Amino acid sequence: MAGIIVGVDGSDHSRRALGWAMREAVEHHLPLTVMSIHPPPARPATSIYWGVHSYPENSFDPELARAAVQEFVDKVAGEIGEAPEITVSIGTGDAAEELLKASQDADMLVVGSRGGGGFARLLMGSVSSQVVHHASCPVVVIPGPRQAS
Repeated sequence: MAGIIVGVDGSDHSRRALGWAMREAVEHHLPLTVMSIHPPPARPATSIYWGVHSYPENSFDPELARAAVQEFVDKVAGEIGEAPEITVSIGTGDAAEELLKASQDADMLVVGSRGGGGFARLLMGSVSSQVVHHASCPVVVIPGPRQAS
C-alpha cells in the first residue's frame, strides 16, 4: 500500500486526520488508503472453557461498514473541496496491529491523536501511541479540536 494511509474510526479526531491526509495526498500526488478496523467481537470468558459463541448483535457486516466509511470520506472530501485517489479498506482485528502491518509499505501513516475511547483527558490514545512507537514509516498524529478550559 504505497502512498498515505489514514486510520479512521468516525471520531472528530479521525475526521481531522482524514482531512489533513487528503490535503497532503493531493499536494504530493499520492494515493490515499482510508483504513477502518473493527475490533473483533467480545466473547464471554466462558467461551474459553465451554465454547460459548459470540452473540448475533456482535456481528460485523463489512459492506455496511464500507458504506459508512465511504460516506464519511465523501463528506470530508466535500468539505475540503478536492480529493486524491482514495481506497477504502475495512478490516477486523486490533486497530494498532493492522495499521502497523500496513505501515510496512506506506510512505506515511496518519492518525488522530485520540479515537472514541473513554479517557478524554489523555493527549494520545492507545492506537496513536502504539503506531508512533512501532510504525515502519513516518507517522503524523493530528490533534483533535481544542477544548475550552
